[in-house]
Formats: sequence, structure tokens, C-alpha cells
Amino acid sequence: MDQIQHRFIQVEEGLKLHVAETGTGANVVVFLHGFPEIWYSWRHQMVGVAKAGFRAIAPDYRGYGLSDIPLQPHNTSFSHLITDLLAILDHLHIHKVYI
Repeated sequence: MDQIQHRFIQVEEGLKLHVAETGTGANVVVFLHGFPEIWYSWRHQMVGVAKAGFRAIAPDYRGYGLSDIPLQPHNTSFSHLITDLLAILDHLHIHKVYI
């Protein structure tokens, strides 16, 4: 899994979210983990998608994996998940993805 890179992106409330990524190209596949999982669940699929010519990214949701835990537990709704994903995509200058 050496080809998977890791970065942290700051979103609302000053939270830092962990994002794993691999591959290059204009076509981006986003892998979203289940509950209570982390990005690591998708590691093999990410490598396969990258080998097929896509860029693959997999964030850890707030409070999961290497991402920060919000100070207020109620700030972990599906609405926050969507807002966080949009902030990550904006930060990475990605305008279209496959989920």
C-alpha cells in the first residue's frame, strides 16, 4: 500500500480530516466507508482503481480513523458528512466525482 498517500484537510470548526489518495487523472472515484469503519476498508479497491487510470480518494469521516473528533457530538450528522466531503473536494479542486 505504499502508493497510497495521506493528507489532512481542514474543514469547518477547525477540524482536520484525514484523506487517503492514490492514482492520477481527471476521473476521480470517492470511496466512502461505512460505520464504524475507516478509509482502510477500501485500500485494495483504491489500488485497483488507480491501476485502471483513475484517481481514488477515501476520507475518514469526522470522528473516525485519523480525522479529528468534533467537540460537540451532535456535529457528526449526515449533513456534516456531505459538507465535509464538499470541503475536501473544493480543497483538492475536484469538480466531478464517481461515488
